[in-house]
Amino acid sequence: MSFRFELSIGMLIALALMASGRAPKAPLRELKVCADPNNLPFSNQRGEGFENKIASVIAADLDLPVRYTWWPQHRGFIRNTLNFGRCDVILGLPAGFGAVLETRPYYRSTYVFVSRRDRGLHVNSLDDSVLHTLRIGISVGGNEYQKAPTAQALARRGLGANVVAYGRYGDSSRPNPPADLIEAVADGAVDLGIVWGPLAGYFAGHSTVPLDIVPVKPDIGPPGTPFEVAIAAGVRRGDVAMRNRVQSSLDRHEQEIRGILERYGVPLVVGSAGD
Repeated sequence: MSFRFELSIGMLIALALMASGRAPKAPLRELKVCADPNNLPFSNQRGEGFENKIASVIAADLDLPVRYTWWPQHRGFIRNTLNFGRCDVILGLPAGFGAVLETRPYYRSTYVFVSRRDRGLHVNSLDDSVLHTLRIGISVGGNEYQKAPTAQALARRGLGANVVAYGRYGDSSRPNPPADLIEAVADGAVDLGIVWGPLAGYFAGHSTVPLDIVPVKPDIGPPGTPFEVAIAAGVRRGDVAMRNRVQSSLDRHEQEIRGILERYGVPLVVGSAGD
């Protein structure tokens, strides 16, 4: 068999594989992750967030370096990062998000009430009558006030006039804009905050004013709005191989990842992984 004939056969096989979608992919040389550069406790450009730490665990398991593409996690984040090909993995997505191929959840957390300990409010339910006497801070993104689960739950209980909205993104030119609501509780600008648990646990733990954190109940508000949320990693739709790699790493290091979450003060709901 001539070299020219062997080469032609090889090219035909390669073209056939490409046409069938089964062309072999180049080996991974790095774990390409997209993340927000200024979004503690989740991520920042110095690698100080818990999602940064989890990404490092996955990369070490796969024997790869991590390469970040930094992008503010605002509207269009998935479109401009993962779907644009700037990265292969995004951590910290709500399970069932739909725009990605996701792993199983690696933790589940909950919204919490945050209040100054010296106030002794002891609020543990959205149906507590004392809420009608309080200024209640909530976090919303952009023009999404009406869609925010906290805003909907409070409005249904006739508490819309008690709400003070804080931008989820804040002023990105300064560090840690998501901390604004926790600082408002500590400073007394609001009496009570209803905050996503990982944010509350981290920033309350760094507050000089002692703060109480209590899970929001009921954990599901009508019409089926969840206050407990499972969190997964996501890859591009159709990239089953990458999803399986990430899932295997998450499975192998489940206890290590749980330890990272606990160190960052994330309120974990029982049965957090694998839901």
